[in-house]
Parts: sequence; C-alpha cells; structure tokens
Amino acid sequence: MVVTSRRAAVLGHPIAHSLSPVLHRAAYRALGLDRWRYTAEDVTAEDLVRFLAGLDAGWAGLSLTMPLKQAVLPLLDHVQPLAEVVGAVNTVLVQPERGGYSLVGANTDVHGIAAALREGLAGRVPVTAAVLGGGATAASSLAALAELGVTDALVYVRSLGRSGALVRAAHRMGVAPQFRGYERAHDELAGADVVIATLPPHGADELAATLPGTLRGVLLDVAYEPRPTALGAAWAAAGGTVVGGERMLLHQAAEQVRLMTGRPAPLEQMAGALDAALAAR
Repeated sequence: MVVTSRRAAVLGHPIAHSLSPVLHRAAYRALGLDRWRYTAEDVTAEDLVRFLAGLDAGWAGLSLTMPLKQAVLPLLDHVQPLAEVVGAVNTVLVQPERGGYSLVGANTDVHGIAAALREGLAGRVPVTAAVLGGGATAASSLAALAELGVTDALVYVRSLGRSGALVRAAHRMGVAPQFRGYERAHDELAGADVVIATLPPHGADELAATLPGTLRGVLLDVAYEPRPTALGAAWAAAGGTVVGGERMLLHQAAEQVRLMTGRPAPLEQMAGALDAALAAR
C-alpha cells in the first residue's frame, strides 16, 4: 500500500538548473499523490554525510546529480547490483525497517539511456557504438549499450591517464571498450551506429564544428541545454538521428518514480511538463 505522505528531493551542487522537480511533481499530480513533496537541495560532497544523517522514514528517496553519484557509495546500507557494477548511484531509496530505515543505492541512468536510445533506433539493432567522455555517465552508457548488445564500444576521453575508474567499471561489467584520445573522435564517429555524448553543456561544441559531412548513426547528447545542442544540430544537419538528452532525463526520472512510489510512472504527463519547462527557459 502506498504511503499517503512522503518526501523526496534531488541533491547536487549546483542544483538550481535541475528539472527533476518538474518531472517528479508532474508524476505526483498525475498519480494523485497530493501529499508527496519533491524539492531541490544544494548539497556538496562534503555536506552529504550531514544531509543523509537528517533523513527519516518519512522520506521516499533521493535523486542524485553531480558531484554525488560516486561520493554516496560508501554511505549506503545496500547498493543494488547494477549500481555497484557501474560504480555510480543516481537514486537512493529510503526503505523503512523495524526501528528505522535503510538507504539503498540504485542506478536509473542506465535505464534512461537505454530507453532513449531505443526511441532513436526505432527497432534497429546497433552493432557499433561510441561514447564521448569518461565520467559516471559514461559508465552508465557502457552498461546501457551492453543491454542493447554492444559490448566493445569506442570510448573517447580527453585524458587516458584519468580513465581508471571507467576502466575498472568496464571490467566489472564484463565489457571490453577501446579507449582512445578525444582528438580522434571527429575522424571516426561516422562509422558508429550509436554515439552517446556524456560531456557537460558546450563540452562538445568544438567537435560539432568538425563533424563529417554525412552521418548515419543515432546520437544521444545527454546535455539538453541549449536545445538543440551544437553537437545535436550539427549531427542532424549531416543526416544523423538525434535523441535529445531530455529523453534520457525523462526515462531515468520515470524509473525513479516507479521505485519510490511503487506505481508505474505517468510518462506522458511527465514528458508534457518537461517540454513545457524547457520551452519556457
């Protein structure tokens, strides 16, 4: 039975830009959860221990963004297998237990990436894939690609020497990506069925200016502002298919709603609220 009054929040630093409140509040309205609250809380990695200590069984869960997805791992009571393998938690479930509660880490980014890519692929089965970036979202991207059947993606990073965490995550997943310097990406992306850009906003602008003239693959740019991104606009102009990062955001939030409320997420209402919020920016 769903508890009638619960609280949830998105944590990160900075956090003012987050659209998670728009998505979760729209879900609560559609589900009739009038007494559920969802807020945005500016929390740094240094503040995370204090914030978690202030939780109680009245909380349903937390959404985590940078820089907390890896910092939270040692602070949890349990970590679900997928999140443990990926090495990143973007969802914390507050599960009541006799005499208190436990904190359980989950990863819905993998679900969000895979669902967004399936929209762009429209039934096609990818054979080759590339990932731009080497952080926590890149690890989730490798897991999502493995769900789609690609276990040997090319990963382009700015510093091969700083890719240790992603290399270890790939090993835990049992996938075998090839790591390459970022400067090689513009010459090689044309051959990929799927490309996932996990760079921060404007991080791929320089690459966008040097893309090949003809592209056939599906691009998921997890950055969704500006809309479209420079990379997304250039990819579409070259004939490729573009899936906006807001679709990943939508699907990972929908899975969070399901985990926190125990009810299927109202995807259509959440998508409408998200589109309206982005249009108003």
